This record gives sequence, structure tokens and C-alpha cells, in this order.
Amino acid sequence: MAGVKSIIALAFVLACGFLLVILSGALYQNWWPLFVVATYVLAPLPNFIFSRCGSNDDYLDYNNNGYKDFGRFLTAILIVTGVCLPIVLAHSHVITIPAMIMSTGGGALVYSTIIAYAHFFSNEGDDF
Repeated sequence: MAGVKSIIALAFVLACGFLLVILSGALYQNWWPLFVVATYVLAPLPNFIFSRCGSNDDYLDYNNNGYKDFGRFLTAILIVTGVCLPIVLAHSHVITIPAMIMSTGGGALVYSTIIAYAHFFSNEGDDF
């Protein structure tokens, strides 16, 4: 069971991730790396929306998890976009290499925070 210490630690890591992304734009006077923040906001939404569409009935044998799989697919596309967008911008010389490293590192921190939050606070019905 997760407690207050894990919430504080996750909030600190998330704040550091966003700080790195903001600094990647502010230090080099080029605000293109901030488009990565849109993928942070949009990445969990398809998984959340499409997980409500599928059936959670364990007694049925047939798999109708197409909605959940499509939501995971869209989430994966957004995560890969968030990681690769700074790399593509640096390759095309729109942003500098240090800005790319800061933005990618900040993205890794943000995504790892989301995964850790889902791991710590998932309620799988083990309360019995």
C-alpha cells in the first residue's frame, strides 16, 4: 500500500521532469521542446477512455479486448512521439543537442512517474 512518502517522491520526480522540459526551452531561447508537454497530457487519455469500453467480465471465454488494445496502441504512439520528437527536432537542427537531452530526460522522468503511480496505486481487488 502506497503512503504519503511515495506521493511526495512521485510529485518531486514529476516536478523535476517538467522543470527539465521547461529549461530545455528557456535556456536556449527556443520553445519547440514544449510541444512534448502535449504528449504528456494526451498519452494516458486513450488508455483511460478505451479501458472503459471493454468488458471486464471474467466468466466469458471469448476475448473482446479490441477497444483496450486500440487504446494501448494509441497510448504507445503518443509515448513514442513524446520521446522521439526532441530527437527529430535536434536532427533537423531546430533545437540544440543539450536541449534535446534535457527534454528527453524530462520526458523519461514524467513517464516513469506515471508508470510508478499506476503501479503503486492500482487497485486490483486484493482487499479481501
